[in-house]
Amino acid sequence: MPRIERTAAIAWEGNVARGLGTLSGGSGAFSELGYSLATRIGSPEGKTSPEELLAAAHGGCLTMSLAGELTAAETPPGRIDATCRIVMDEVPGQGHQIVGSHVELVVSAEGLGEDGLRAALAKADESCPFSALLRRAGADVQSSARLG
Repeated sequence: MPRIERTAAIAWEGNVARGLGTLSGGSGAFSELGYSLATRIGSPEGKTSPEELLAAAHGGCLTMSLAGELTAAETPPGRIDATCRIVMDEVPGQGHQIVGSHVELVVSAEGLGEDGLRAALAKADESCPFSALLRRAGADVQSSARLG
């Protein structure tokens, strides 16, 4: 696989407590997503957060990795639905840190059994760059899958 690089543009105005920011993808897939400290730690109010974007990135990466493993095992998925929950918490002496990422997947694939799903998920998690990144950072990374 070739080297992959992607960009995002970030703008922030004001102090951290009352400021507002926007996030835009270099691809144009998303533009000026709003975020702020208030919506990061409180009610989202239609805005995003770095943690929400990380959840989407980890869940998306693991889903693609699982699709690849299932295809290699000759049980390509018809559909995979996933949810990812990122957990940020206070770590003594380190401030707020990402401490966990939990991905739950529901897989529909003709001919796929529970054992095959477990084996494919283990390989997918092992080869997912976001799972590896989060583990190296000390986060508790968990994934589970069920047939649906």
